[in-house]
Order: sequence, then C-alpha cells, then structure tokens
Amino acid sequence: MATFSLDDIRAAAERKYGSTDITFGEDVVRLLNPLRLPKARRDALLALQDEMGNEDSDQAELLAQAIRTVAESEKAAEKLLDAVGGDLAILAEIFGHYGESTQVGEASASQG
Repeated sequence: MATFSLDDIRAAAERKYGSTDITFGEDVVRLLNPLRLPKARRDALLALQDEMGNEDSDQAELLAQAIRTVAESEKAAEKLLDAVGGDLAILAEIFGHYGESTQVGEASASQG
C-alpha cells in the first residue's frame, strides 16, 4: 500500500500546477494556475477568455484584466502592467506563456 503525506501531495500539486513567474527588473509576478485560484477568480478568468473571442473587444484591456485575475499579488500585477505599458503584443506573449504552462500541467495530470 502506498502512503503519502500531505506535504508530498502539496509538493506534487506544486510541480504539476505551479505558477508561471514573470521577472521584470527586480520584480516578479506569479501568475497562478487556474486550478490554484479560488472559484470566483476561475469563473472570472473563464468569462474574460470568452469575451476575448469577441472581435469588438478591447484585447489589451481584457489581457490586462486576465493578468490581474491570475496574479498572486495585485500590486505585482499592476507593476508588470505599468512596465508593459499597454503593448498588446507583449500582453499576448505573457498570456501565451501562461496558457502554455498551465496546459502542460493539465496534460501531465490527465496522464497520471
């Protein structure tokens, strides 16, 4: 029979569902995996992603709001967004990296 401690389970969850960390200057913003977010923030993220599909939507604002939603710290998210300065290409890259890292975690979980 296999025995695991809660610490073992937490470590495994962190490996599979850890954050995406973006370093800029001396600052770091941690973008939390959707599975690590409270339900209200997961729901908000899903709503933002749905709205991103609308052609009339302000994509830069939606991506910025998505970063605020998944960031561990509101202060760090605002510092990152200030550094980005509304550049849609950079916002899309940040969110793209975030999406790739969360999909890797989800794929790993479904395989096990």
